[in-house]
Amino acid sequence: MSTFKAGQFCALDRIRKPEGGLTLGIELPLDNDWSPGREEQRVREKRPFGVPDLARYPDLVRQVDRSGFAAVWMRDVPVFDPKNFGDAGSVYDPFVNLGFLAGITENVALGTAAIVLPLRHPMMVAKAAASVDQLSGGRLILGVASGDRPVEYPLLGLNFENRGEAFRRAVSYLRDAWKTGGLPIGDGRIEPSLDLLPKPRQTHIPMIIAGQGRQSADWITANMQGRFVYPNGLEQLAAQASDWNSACKFLGLPRGVFVSAFHLDLADDPAEPATARRFGARIGRNGFIDHLQAVEDAGVDHLALLLRPSRRPLNEVIDELARDVLPALKSQSSPAKSAAE
Repeated sequence: MSTFKAGQFCALDRIRKPEGGLTLGIELPLDNDWSPGREEQRVREKRPFGVPDLARYPDLVRQVDRSGFAAVWMRDVPVFDPKNFGDAGSVYDPFVNLGFLAGITENVALGTAAIVLPLRHPMMVAKAAASVDQLSGGRLILGVASGDRPVEYPLLGLNFENRGEAFRRAVSYLRDAWKTGGLPIGDGRIEPSLDLLPKPRQTHIPMIIAGQGRQSADWITANMQGRFVYPNGLEQLAAQASDWNSACKFLGLPRGVFVSAFHLDLADDPAEPATARRFGARIGRNGFIDHLQAVEDAGVDHLALLLRPSRRPLNEVIDELARDVLPALKSQSSPAKSAAE
């Protein structure tokens, strides 16, 4: 069961407003290689699709951190599989990347969406995550998943079909390893003469689940502090958020965060109407603000923006979002969210 209690110091407080309302984060990598112009350039240069240009990555992350965004998010893609998936994610090992980000940022929550737990020994995940949490001053949100790429499991000699059970064991191990008083050594046993250092800065590192992790809805509600769902239509998002809120209330647990994402190509013209694309749209600022208010009304606490489809330079996009979009987000609870709570 979840050990979180209302009022405890928690990185989730960086991505949710206490009075309700939507916050925005940025999903890595920070490039615009999915724009039409960059795609044409990639083809000319015969570069593989999906490998990001990370040349300006540190400067852009610093800009995000000082501009009022709530979080940066990264995926866990151990192996580049151009034939079946064609997306290298943010390339760097997520925990190495998190350590780097802890050193160059001060304000944003550092989120994973998500670490594929069955691919790593939970003791090493526990140590890496606690290290990041200490180095960042308690800003880690550990998004976790069971993985959806069958190619990775055989490479590590692991059974893909058993990933649900391995996921549950890993979550239990992490919780035990972050406590004081000994080290889990298997089968529920704790060895009191051993310990895993450092301990997290937060009272508990929050874990949110991406997808279902091959778990039941009851298990997810009892063991996770939030959900990260794929971008969906507003009606489906509202239904998912309502189910999550109702389940937390039924079990008498604090309402966890509900997170989704959006692939954004922010047009130069603020009045340009939306042109839908997979998981997002090309859209002007005015329409995007209206969309964000609808997302908030649907019950979403936090939206991670992927800027890879952007046709404009990313520093310009980040600046416009910070200058004109973040201040426009509603500062009070939406009627839908208030009713859910």
